[in-house]
Amino acid sequence: METKRNIAIVCGGDSSEHDVSLRSGQGLYSFFDKERYNIYLVDVKGTDWHVDLQDGNIAQIDKNDFSFMLDGKHVYFDYAYITIHGQPGENGTMQGYFDLINMPYSTSGVLVEAMTFDKYVLNNYLRGFGINVADSILLRRGEAYDEEEIEKRLGMPVFVKPAADGSSFGVSKVKNADQLAPALRVAFMEADEVMIEGFLDGTEISQGVYKTREKSVVLPATEVVTENEFFDYNAKYNGQVKEITPARLAPETAEEVAKTTSRIYDILHANGIIRIDYIISKDKDGKDKVNMLEINTTPGMTATSFIPQQVRAAGLDIKDVLSEIVENQF
Repeated sequence: METKRNIAIVCGGDSSEHDVSLRSGQGLYSFFDKERYNIYLVDVKGTDWHVDLQDGNIAQIDKNDFSFMLDGKHVYFDYAYITIHGQPGENGTMQGYFDLINMPYSTSGVLVEAMTFDKYVLNNYLRGFGINVADSILLRRGEAYDEEEIEKRLGMPVFVKPAADGSSFGVSKVKNADQLAPALRVAFMEADEVMIEGFLDGTEISQGVYKTREKSVVLPATEVVTENEFFDYNAKYNGQVKEITPARLAPETAEEVAKTTSRIYDILHANGIIRIDYIISKDKDGKDKVNMLEINTTPGMTATSFIPQQVRAAGLDIKDVLSEIVENQF
């Protein structure tokens, strides 16, 4: 019998979504094939990196080689499944560490993670490949801005959001120019750079995709219906939302969204499962227009999160999907 690979589910992180990430870690722990792999949960917060052992004890991670001691023996990992929402797992920092110690991991590489984490950079990069994105303006802390200019360029309403933050914190929908200043204050509490983005009216769609050497799997899209002004923290985590999988789209629109999802994955040369959020708006002729909103490279992985829902809707078993993703790198 060959020895089982040791897999670290790396969760936690330093953002306001630390606890949400722990829930994703628990979800992944329950999904992984335990007969095939030894699975350990690694909680990362600041410089405290430790393994949460099943008996309730913890073991410190040695950052020199990402190993830990168990019953007097070193345990070395073969693979890191990163499910940190926000930094350092979604912005390239953790990926750089794993590159340095030569450890394969589940996400894209340093550049793509850094780029997808910064919504403004990502939008402008993908726009160059012909992907539709909302127009936006970047403001740095302390920079002067002209409310009238912003309104003239982007129209109203606009979204004000931290440019580089994986979460729904600090986001406001602004309906007139005099609400800009308070919205910017809130966003600057979360980040040093804030993005003001033109409002796209339409249906919000979220679609997962992963590729291996053998296959390309675009999962069924989910439609997000919320009574809230937008898909905010309450809608996301406190259930104030209806999620419909597969999304109610015209067949040709569904096909275009799937093609766009697959193409973006290839443009970025992504790795593992990513989730792309879209707004389907109408053009002036009333035809559906597919606009990319943002990319999530460490999507939520609790049983009720989008990706597990979409995997079930596709008739796949999440256990097999995770094994395929891991084995693709060996």
